Amino acid sequence: MPTKRYEAEIAAFIRAKGVTRCPIAFAIPTRASGSAADRDAPRQRAERLEAQRDAKARQAWARAVGTAA
Repeated sequence: MPTKRYEAEIAAFIRAKGVTRCPIAFAIPTRASGSAADRDAPRQRAERLEAQRDAKARQAWARAVGTAA
């Protein structure tokens, strides 16, 4: 497919669907630059998930040694 036709097809899709960003934008870190909020979101998500893992590990440890969490 010629480049101009490809770009036109992509532009038409974006106009029709209203897509403004990649749906997997937060799935993996990227080298692209974006707004501060967009850059902070993956870090905040990782911190939140790490806190959840830590809490789960503490609860599992407390159950294993027979004490209340």
